Amino acid sequence: QVQLVESGGGLVQPGGSQRLSCATSGFTFSSSWMHWVRQAPGKGLEWVSVMHTASGTTEYADSVKGRFTISRDNAKNTLYLQMNSLKPEDTALYLCAREGFTDWGQGTQVTVSS
Repeated sequence: QVQLVESGGGLVQPGGSQRLSCATSGFTFSSSWMHWVRQAPGKGLEWVSVMHTASGTTEYADSVKGRFTISRDNAKNTLYLQMNSLKPEDTALYLCAREGFTDWGQGTQVTVSS
C-alpha cells in the first residue's frame, strides 16, 4: 500500500524559511519522479517542483525558482522541500505526489504572515 505523509508546515514570517518532509512507503522511492504541488486558499493546484530520486534531476516552477530546493534521502524514503525567502503568496497546502500523480499525501499547511 502506497503511503505519502507530509509534515513540517506551520506559521512563518515573510522572509523566513521552512522545511517540509514527505515520508513515503509502499513503492520504490529511490527510482521515482516525486513532485511537490501546492494549493492556495480558494485556488487550484499549482505544481511547485519535481525530482528524480535516482538521478537527482530537478525542476522548479518559475514562482519558486531560486528560493525553494527539493531534495531526498533515499535511505529514509523521504522527500524534502526547503523553502527560503518565503512570501505571503507562498501560503498554501503543500502536497507531495508520486510520479504520474497516482498517489498523494494529505498535505501540510504553510502560512506566511506577520
